[in-house]
Amino acid sequence: MDKNLLLLNYSKYFPESSLGIIKSKIDNFDDSKISMMYMQNYKDPTISILLSVLVGSLGADRFFIGDTALGVVKLLTCGGLGIWSLIDLFLIMDATKQKNLSKFLITFDCR
Repeated sequence: MDKNLLLLNYSKYFPESSLGIIKSKIDNFDDSKISMMYMQNYKDPTISILLSVLVGSLGADRFFIGDTALGVVKLLTCGGLGIWSLIDLFLIMDATKQKNLSKFLITFDCR
């Protein structure tokens, strides 16, 4: 399996600033870790922005990325009276990528 292809396939799930670190970790992967990488369920930032646009005031975007507490607060406040929903339109994609990076670092013991 070409490790550069693996990085290319998964680069949209992580912040651009972390791709160097991820590439160095992937270069050291054996076949079992490559298989494990394919089995990880990373959240798609495109889906998170769509959820934010369509049902962001209900907290669906925050529930999607795993921020359950923030999702509940956003739901109960109707998206912070719309202000929080508007702000999340700009922040949710980066928040999704950061969550994916945290999951990658925890899963592959890279901290």
